[in-house]
Amino acid sequence: MAVNGAANGSSAANGSSGPTRTVLVTGGAGYIGSHAVLQLLAAGFRAVVVDSLENSSELAVRRVAALAGDHARNLSFHKVDIRDEDALDAVFASTRFDAVIHFAGLKAVGESVQKPLFYYDHNIAGTINLLKVMAAHECKKLVFSSSAAVYGSPKNSPCTEEFPLLPHNPYGRTKLMAEEICRDIYRSDSEWRIILLRYFNPVGAHPSGYLGEDPRGVPNNLMPYVQQVAVGRRPSVTIFGNNYATKDGTGVRDYIHVLDLAEGHIAALRKLFDSSSNIGCEPYNLGTGKGTSVLEIVNAFEKASGKVCLV
Repeated sequence: MAVNGAANGSSAANGSSGPTRTVLVTGGAGYIGSHAVLQLLAAGFRAVVVDSLENSSELAVRRVAALAGDHARNLSFHKVDIRDEDALDAVFASTRFDAVIHFAGLKAVGESVQKPLFYYDHNIAGTINLLKVMAAHECKKLVFSSSAAVYGSPKNSPCTEEFPLLPHNPYGRTKLMAEEICRDIYRSDSEWRIILLRYFNPVGAHPSGYLGEDPRGVPNNLMPYVQQVAVGRRPSVTIFGNNYATKDGTGVRDYIHVLDLAEGHIAALRKLFDSSSNIGCEPYNLGTGKGTSVLEIVNAFEKASGKVCLV
């Protein structure tokens, strides 16, 4: 792996006799980003990761390189905060990118309520900087990491892309605002091809165990919290709420495995590169369409691990 460096050149379709396509991955050292980078490499793309490492670690990039085997030669990393326009521009000046997958941003709902300006600065200002630099370098293909949080609390299930967009918190609003910015950019310049991927609840890890979700501080999601209890880093899991209108009274969410989510990004990229598709700026939900309760998740983890997580 080339750290703080990037290979030049790209073009032509992967799977053809032409050169490998090069994709910039913002936030590629994070949980979802690192799994997506590994899948990108396996699919024959060249991946250049930029990440500020504020909520991630370069170790994840190194582990991706180790898992990628011979494909690791197509991976490089820059420690760059996308809010730093000059630093980001330097990355684009060093490499011609065929497309960008944009993961970089903050994602804790509770923290966004406590620190809304912090979230608007990272998620909105960062996205604007990225889009400005992309435009300046004539890179107009984007896969944006959005969220099902843009729907708020849908009244029906499964949730489709046509549902009203009514986010309940600053985090969800930053995702919706970024989507609106993308839509406005496409309306102003039809050369842009943008796919907005609205995730539900990513869980799981690479089967090697080398990659997974290991957030700094107290986890904001159920699965990493249960995992930390199982390995003894936390004493127990407390379930809040037992009177939801569900089969066991606990909250139900649509959980999608992180590798399936990563494959969704590969599919989105391939669609961006398909000249026969009239993309524009399109949203797609990424989920299973099936709900699993909090208690079902905890019970299943206890059964699989042999560890007691509830007390």
